[in-house]
Amino acid sequence: MKILVCIKQVPDMESKFKVDAGGTWYEKTDLAWRMNEYDEYGVEQAVQLKEQVKDADVTVLCIGGDQVKETMKKALAMGCDRGAQIVDDESYAKEPAQIAAIIAEYAKGKDFDVIFTGMQSQDRGSAQVGILVAEILGMSSVSTVVEFSYSDGTVEAKRELEGGVKACLKVQTPLVVTCQLGLNTPRYPTLPNIMKAKRKELLSTPVGDLLKVEARQETMRMYFPEKKGGGLILEGEVVDMTDQLIKILKDKTTVFA
Repeated sequence: MKILVCIKQVPDMESKFKVDAGGTWYEKTDLAWRMNEYDEYGVEQAVQLKEQVKDADVTVLCIGGDQVKETMKKALAMGCDRGAQIVDDESYAKEPAQIAAIIAEYAKGKDFDVIFTGMQSQDRGSAQVGILVAEILGMSSVSTVVEFSYSDGTVEAKRELEGGVKACLKVQTPLVVTCQLGLNTPRYPTLPNIMKAKRKELLSTPVGDLLKVEARQETMRMYFPEKKGGGLILEGEVVDMTDQLIKILKDKTTVFA
């Protein structure tokens, strides 16, 4: 069985964010970096599947500059067999369709049985990439998965719907799975596995070799929401609330000016 798990390096969400000089993304300096939380569940599920299926093989893929190698090493230390870095210092500027096209171009012809992605990234949050990868490759897909099991080429999964409702599905491989928080408990890499990860294969491919899709979206501007005053809840009988509202409108606005 061949398994691909796609990860993204994102800033720690406790970081103090600033809009960059171009006004279209966040300033990257002085940020702490980590694996996208949703992707950690994908890596764990990929490794669990590898442990279940004899001779299974897991490749971890990440798009970005040289700094993403540190995040990839964590995935390798968790149990992935090799790394595939798609070298792109401007991956942040690419829309979900382009990211999906890069992944699909890499995966094309490699006969992956299961492709895991996070449900969404913590910085962009589009929740589109995994599903678009499946569409481009002509594979089945199951999104927002919170339970996963595999047996003889069949995946049984539960996916999260609105209001706490879950849908139960049975799908044949090959397929793409996007992982929701709580799918499993991601393992902490042990020191011996961290040392082993340093010796695992990590190949780099220029993004220009794989990107064959033109951008159709452009980020025009990024900004923090404007701070607004707090709301006021009126309580009491209708007549009393009406009097309160009229007084507020007279004192705070020009409605009755």
